[in-house]
Amino acid sequence: MAEDPLLAEAMAELGRSVIGFTFEFKGSNGSFLNLISAAKVFKAFVLDSDKLIPKILPTAFKSVEIIEGDGGVGSIKLITFGEATSQLKSMKHRIDGLDKENFTYSYTIVEGEALLEGIESISYHVKIVPSADGGSVCKNRSIYHTKGDFQITKVQIKTGKEKALGIFKAVEAYLQANPDAYN
Repeated sequence: MAEDPLLAEAMAELGRSVIGFTFEFKGSNGSFLNLISAAKVFKAFVLDSDKLIPKILPTAFKSVEIIEGDGGVGSIKLITFGEATSQLKSMKHRIDGLDKENFTYSYTIVEGEALLEGIESISYHVKIVPSADGGSVCKNRSIYHTKGDFQITKVQIKTGKEKALGIFKAVEAYLQANPDAYN
């Protein structure tokens, strides 16, 4: 996890408090996703995530539905959590960017219990990058837009990263177990 000082400096100039960090998922064994192509990972992890993630993680995610828009940029999704996430009931996120050719996806959590009292929103920028061995690496940058001088702790950042990694590993495991899916 690397903090992004340029982002923090730019946001400070705009009068907003922000914490940004970037991390990469490289697969459960530390390799480049066990040769799962970027296109396949993007289809599963981004394009079909509304159906796939509640299917493979039903106790964590009850449902994902588009409540505004057509699923493209500007659309709002409602994520309803399952019983395994009793402290969270639901959240809404807005799709900010979707580039199917370059395997990038950006969205912002705009409502729900995932936003702590001092957090205005959380933006995520996901890029699936092809690797030289035919596999891929998922790069994820998270930006916490805070209210006033609210500070996010390293424990909170670590917890968020671990949850994201858990979802990614579940998608990876599904793709390994179902090699013909998302071709």
